[in-house]
Amino acid sequence: MIIYLHGFDSTSPGNHEKILQLQFIDDDVRFVNYSTLHPKHDMQHLLKEVQKLIDQSDDPQPIICGVGLGGYWSERIGFLCGIKQAIFNPNLHPERTMEGRINRPEEYADIATKCVAEFRAKNRGSCLVFLSNNDEVFDNQLSADELADYYEIIWDENESHKFKKISHHLQRVKAFKNS
Repeated sequence: MIIYLHGFDSTSPGNHEKILQLQFIDDDVRFVNYSTLHPKHDMQHLLKEVQKLIDQSDDPQPIICGVGLGGYWSERIGFLCGIKQAIFNPNLHPERTMEGRINRPEEYADIATKCVAEFRAKNRGSCLVFLSNNDEVFDNQLSADELADYYEIIWDENESHKFKKISHHLQRVKAFKNS
């Protein structure tokens, strides 16, 4: 089973395209929708929904995937639920990058202080990170610098921030999921 979390733009047709692409490596792809506007509520909702999907599945190695803001949540929710994560151009600091777009961006900073201390060290090797060299929204070198001590980083030369085509990375995600 693959659990997919959308980015800030939950209605983007690219979400459907990514789900179809993920179905090439696993027939069971689940889409979990969340508000993107209320971080504390989103965290509670995502934890509940993802754990419910894991409990209902007979897949011994589910994985959670997300792009942008979905990558932020996939890393944390995957860690808290004990499953692997694959994240594409993650929004690592929405408390800064979402300012002016949501009502309470400071809730992300609060979530970070309430999450497990040094969770990345405890999550080491459980997350696969795909970063685009052509991301027009984030400086992904900063993301790589922040994550490289904990996770494998795979650079993409073609995609933009929304990572429309993940198809050329699917076999890597499949191998990671099944390892």
